Order: sequence, then C-alpha cells, then structure tokens
Amino acid sequence: MSDFVVIAEARADQGKGASRRLRRLEGKIPAVIYGANKPAQSLTLIRKDFEHMLENEACFSSILEVQVGGESENAIIKDIQRHPAKGFPMHADFLRIRMDQAIKVNVPLHFVNEEECAGVKLEGGMIQKQATDIEVQCLPKDLPEYLEVDMLEVEMGQIVHLSDITLPEGVISTALEQGEEYDLTIASVVAPRAAKEEEAEADGEAEGDGDAGDGAEAASSDDAGDGSED
Repeated sequence: MSDFVVIAEARADQGKGASRRLRRLEGKIPAVIYGANKPAQSLTLIRKDFEHMLENEACFSSILEVQVGGESENAIIKDIQRHPAKGFPMHADFLRIRMDQAIKVNVPLHFVNEEECAGVKLEGGMIQKQATDIEVQCLPKDLPEYLEVDMLEVEMGQIVHLSDITLPEGVISTALEQGEEYDLTIASVVAPRAAKEEEAEADGEAEGDGDAGDGAEAASSDDAGDGSED
C-alpha cells in the first residue's frame, strides 16, 4: 500500500460552470486520471484533504494510490493547476502507472552541508541554486523520494553540475541521456553581492583616476602648444 492515498469520486458534470460550483459550494476540486492504455476519467477531490497531502513534499515524487468507487489505481501527480494569486489547487492531473514500466518524474533536490560548505565557511561565499528538482527515469519501485546534493567540499567559484549528483541504482537523468551538453548547472558558490559591489566600485575608481591623469596630460600638452604659438 502507498504512503499516500487519494480518495476520489467519479465526476459526471463537465465544463467550467460545474467546476466553479465544486470549488465554491462543495469545497471540492475537479481532477482527471489518465494513461496506462485506459480511458481518461474525470474525478472530484475534497480540497482540504488534497491540500493536506500536498504539504508533504514527498507526494510529488511518490506512487499514489488513487481510490475511486472502491477500486484502486497506482498513479503519480502529473500536474496541478493553482489559483494565480492565492496558490491553492484548482485542478489536478494524475497519470496511471504500471509497476513494470519506467516512468519520468521530477524529483526534488535536498542540499546538505550548506553551512559547512568550504566556500561559505572558509571563504565567505554564498550558495546560489539554479535548480530545485531534476527529471529522472526509472521503474516505479526505484523512484527516490529526493536526491541529495552535498555542498561540503564546494569552494568559492566552483560549480556543481547535474553529473555530480549521485543517482541510486536503476535511476537515470533524462537530461544527461541526451548528451554532455545537457550537463546543467545545479548550484555554485559565489561572492556575496556586497563584495561584488565593492569590487566594482573599486574598479570604477581606478578607471576614473586613470582617465583624470590622461586628461591632465592632454591639458598640459595643449597649454604648452598654446604658449609656443604665442
């Protein structure tokens, strides 16, 4: 049995009007489940129960048990449409899965040893994250809840690439499967913004001093030329 169970009801009413009534009057949201060579089925979820499940990050990279009318199907969350301003879920898409077929899922990244990172602790840098999850492909039984990115030995100016992440056996990165040019940046250690601004100001002052000197030399040359003409 899955750690996450979604209790749903089959939904017959279609259209935007029916969906609005679900959300406003019944505290429910529309959903759909599809895939595995079966027809798509419209569903209804109790919003507060679904929101409670979504509070656990692991549900996004786990096999869910979707129960409809006494029957259960294995599925993953494929998409969630949220309210643009308030952020609560307005619609959910579930993809049926077969345990003997590989699936593609976005798995969250957990960055560890951030405070002990060499570039932060010893060099005063700051960690800049370019990704919070990556897409992997594997059999459902091999699907990891998350992947760790160890920042302990990362120094100032060093970049952590996709290929630096240790993947469990049976799990592959869909990006790296396309070639080395897809070995994307996951994180890096950079100088704090204040330090960068001070460095830029210092460079600007140095350039300004050089310009002033050139101007003075030009003025002296002009003055000398004027005097010789007199």
